Amino acid sequence: MNDFSAWIGREKRSADRLDEGLAARWLATFDLPHPHPPIMPQGIHFALCTPQAPTAQLGEDGHPARDDNPDSFLPPFPLPRRMWASSRIAFQAPIAIGAVIQRSSRVMSVSEKDGGSGRLAFVDVEHQTHANGTVAVIETQTLVYREGASPEAPLSPPPLADVQFDPAGWNTHRVLTPDPRLLFRYSALTFNTHRIHYDAPYAQSVERYRGLVVHGPLTASLLLQLAAAELGENRLRTFRFRGLSPAIADEPLHLVMRKGEKGYDLAAFADDGRQVTQASATI
Repeated sequence: MNDFSAWIGREKRSADRLDEGLAARWLATFDLPHPHPPIMPQGIHFALCTPQAPTAQLGEDGHPARDDNPDSFLPPFPLPRRMWASSRIAFQAPIAIGAVIQRSSRVMSVSEKDGGSGRLAFVDVEHQTHANGTVAVIETQTLVYREGASPEAPLSPPPLADVQFDPAGWNTHRVLTPDPRLLFRYSALTFNTHRIHYDAPYAQSVERYRGLVVHGPLTASLLLQLAAAELGENRLRTFRFRGLSPAIADEPLHLVMRKGEKGYDLAAFADDGRQVTQASATI
């Protein structure tokens, strides 16, 4: 294994503004009304200070290419497949339309290991997002890098089984079907050029997914909106989510929530009961 410890502690800063246009596009994407007062729903930070690598610097998968340049923020693992595995989010203050945004990002840890599916590499990145000079969101994001898929590998996840998700045991249950239009809009909002979200031939033939993959933070955004519908806007103090299995476009996605011992449990399931996302929240 390579030594990428030199990347620990690397930092970058970015700036943005939550203008009326971005706010309107976010709300339209999720069929949400314009808020009064003009405070945006939790999750809007996913669309702020997005990556701005030039097109010429994108890799084959659509992500910004990585190298061993001293200015490179993320380590250049020789592993081509990248996933947003999980996030731990602390909401400190709401973000208003018109707010000036500053974000500082820092690589907190780097590790590698051999797993059942081959080599894996992990990077934890902490993002602190300020709105008008006030800390609004602190998020620690875990990225996972994996070996390339064999051209003969079975498509993932398996085809839907002939069973139906049972929402018994959950207090709140919503079903929606993320289609390519929603995925396209979310990719545009977050400036996410990962091809698994919009290029079906690439997703299937190269990364061996069964179809277009629903973004992990898109599912997280939908769960945040489920919580807001039940508890009220901007009520969450913390939110954690972890991807367990890919959600595929044009297939029903079951969003659920219930009161837990220390807060609220949330999750997303495929139509046959395969769990896609595990999440928890406190108010």
